[in-house]
Amino acid sequence: MSSAAPAASTAPANPRSRVITASLIGTTIEFYDFYVYATAAVLVFPILFFPAGNDTTNLLLSFSIFGAAMVARPVGAVVFGHFGDKFGRKATLVGSLLTMGVATFLIGLLPTFDQVGVLAPILLLVLRLAQGFALGGEWSGAALVATENAPKGKRAWYGTFPQLGAPIGFIIANTVFLVIYFLLPHPDGPAQRSEEFLAWGWRVPFLFSAVMVIVGLYVRLKLVESETFAKAEKTGAIRKFPLGEVVRRHWKQLILGTFIMLATYVLFYLMTSFTLAYGTKATTEGAAAAAEAAGAAFDAATYVPGLGFGYTDFVIMQIVGVVFFGVFTLLSGPVADTIGRRRLLLWITGAIAVFGLLFNVFLLPQLDPKFSGALVQAFLIFGFMLMGATFGPMGAVLPELFPTNVRYTGSAISYNVSSILGAALAPIVATALWAAAGGSPWLVGVYLSGSAVLTFIALWLSKETKDVEYETNIGHVDLGAR
Repeated sequence: MSSAAPAASTAPANPRSRVITASLIGTTIEFYDFYVYATAAVLVFPILFFPAGNDTTNLLLSFSIFGAAMVARPVGAVVFGHFGDKFGRKATLVGSLLTMGVATFLIGLLPTFDQVGVLAPILLLVLRLAQGFALGGEWSGAALVATENAPKGKRAWYGTFPQLGAPIGFIIANTVFLVIYFLLPHPDGPAQRSEEFLAWGWRVPFLFSAVMVIVGLYVRLKLVESETFAKAEKTGAIRKFPLGEVVRRHWKQLILGTFIMLATYVLFYLMTSFTLAYGTKATTEGAAAAAEAAGAAFDAATYVPGLGFGYTDFVIMQIVGVVFFGVFTLLSGPVADTIGRRRLLLWITGAIAVFGLLFNVFLLPQLDPKFSGALVQAFLIFGFMLMGATFGPMGAVLPELFPTNVRYTGSAISYNVSSILGAALAPIVATALWAAAGGSPWLVGVYLSGSAVLTFIALWLSKETKDVEYETNIGHVDLGAR
């Protein structure tokens, strides 16, 4: 009896190094794939996948396909959440990683509009939906691997490691783009797009994702299920239909979790996609000069200007900001473990609301280009600092809202429904507001502040989850039926 007891009492534990690596490397790969698309959505797809037309219209069409993935994410959350809560986290995470990797690789092989006509954007949309579907299941599984295996009192700290995949993925994706961009010839000068880059160079980052997926699969296949999930299985807490359970018994947490994540999503996509589009769009003077040199007509009244930075210059500035994103993501974990998730997020969300009102202070072009560059760099650093501080605790907050038997499904739905309200709409709304304000970003900042107000209300109505015990919070209905 005594010799058999230890083997039957708990599931095998994952070493802490394996937990950190598996949760970090998977989300790094997933976010790398996502950022590669986001960069191409600004630089490549408006030119190669849509018929010639107005620059702003093509950018909006490109961002629409970018946002379409967010619609697929809740579907992925339901599907992967179902399997993750019913059969375990490991196999589900392997499936999400494979789906994302295959979709990203195939985007790198797509024909352009000039080659196959309207079929090109349709195929791009299909693969983008597959990316969104996969990411819908990835984040929650990685967050659960980290937090369900975390030592007592360090759940928020461990929960920051899957979050760290976002800045690392951004840095890798944009570094790959930059290296390719620099290596290719620029006959019209380094500030202009390379024809070689548009012809084939943009495909390399998408194809490179296959290498990263192989590494990620190797790490994740070595995982075993957490003791928390094993206990839920042993006690009969696992449900046949987790979606029905979470909607019926935890609908309030679903709504609160969705809006708790809202400002984070809006800030994230404004700091990455919108700022890249706004920062690299030519000023009115620059566009007029380019049109004159090309012998083309130019209508200043309808043109929506940007800041006029070169692509490489602006991406380097973004990467500097993202370093602060990563640092503050890690720092937020121990703070959230000490003072609580809710208190920290209330302060950070208030700061995001104020930050949104300062867009015109940082983002309007100045007479001195160096001063303009310094203001934009400060904007990117401040914005990404706030991003890290709000994104880091989410790896613990959203899973802690739900018991073990619906934790994957509940946190995934909240996270990904919020992606529709925030991430899917943010680039489109921001581009439209930018045009409506005649090239000024002030309305975009107001939009960010408004989302922060909604998140602040959700946090105010929620309870602190710092002291939630995973060991006992496995699903009260099933515990009673044990």
